[in-house]
Amino acid sequence: MTGDSPREVTLLLQNWCRGDQAALGKLVPLVYDQLHRLAHIYMVRERPGHTLQTSALVNEAYLRLIDASRIEWQDRAHFFAVSANVMRRILVEFARSRGSRKRGGGAVKLELDEGAVPSPGRDAVLIALDDALKALEKIDPREAKVVELRFFGGLSEKEAAEVLGITDRTVRHDWNHAKVWLTDALKCGARK
Repeated sequence: MTGDSPREVTLLLQNWCRGDQAALGKLVPLVYDQLHRLAHIYMVRERPGHTLQTSALVNEAYLRLIDASRIEWQDRAHFFAVSANVMRRILVEFARSRGSRKRGGGAVKLELDEGAVPSPGRDAVLIALDDALKALEKIDPREAKVVELRFFGGLSEKEAAEVLGITDRTVRHDWNHAKVWLTDALKCGARK
């Protein structure tokens, strides 16, 4: 995540959180390119002919982030983690609205590694992964958050550790455990 000053973004986020609308106006140009890159990562893996475009995903996420001004922004990494979560939710809502089957019947193999974003080209797979992540969140909220930050947010171990206030080693442990758990959950879901 480059292209903006982490300190400047953090200060603008905090000022915006305190009600400074001018800070929001200064923040948007600093984060827009990164938000667009994040959206592009999601959209490039969408099915061919997907009707939602990258810019539309960024714009929808932006509108939702504006409404979420009550968030106590920790820093730039936290902002992009929340942004990734918002984009994920938009894509899942979009997939659900098209009436996709819920549990991933005929599921496509999904590899959980930090270099990959889910292959939302298969709506059912994205929905199944979202359902599995929600189930994991009930069992271990921190592991679910690690997956969200690493897998969907594209944060490094160090960035995820900073957002969560834990060590890199704990992030690595949670990440490895969560990948195994989610893989099993997705396999079970595909058999239903």
